Amino acid sequence: MATKSAPINMRVEPSVRNIIDAAANLMKVDRTVFIQQAALSEAYEVIANQRDFMLDEAAFNAFEQALEVETKADQGMVDLLNRKSPWE
Repeated sequence: MATKSAPINMRVEPSVRNIIDAAANLMKVDRTVFIQQAALSEAYEVIANQRDFMLDEAAFNAFEQALEVETKADQGMVDLLNRKSPWE
């Protein structure tokens, strides 16, 4: 079963379109394919930057140590969570 494509419409200045067209021609693809590839590549990078990160060994060890530090109870937060809700 073929998946239908979904339209994405946008308006750009003619100068922007001309630059996109020039780059698409250099890549030997049409404007739509070029824009799709560029947008998808950027989207993957944005998503990866939000969830993946790399650390060298020293930074990783410091990160692990920070995770292992015993947490202290915040008495104000404990009181808040034990308080009866106004709607109860």
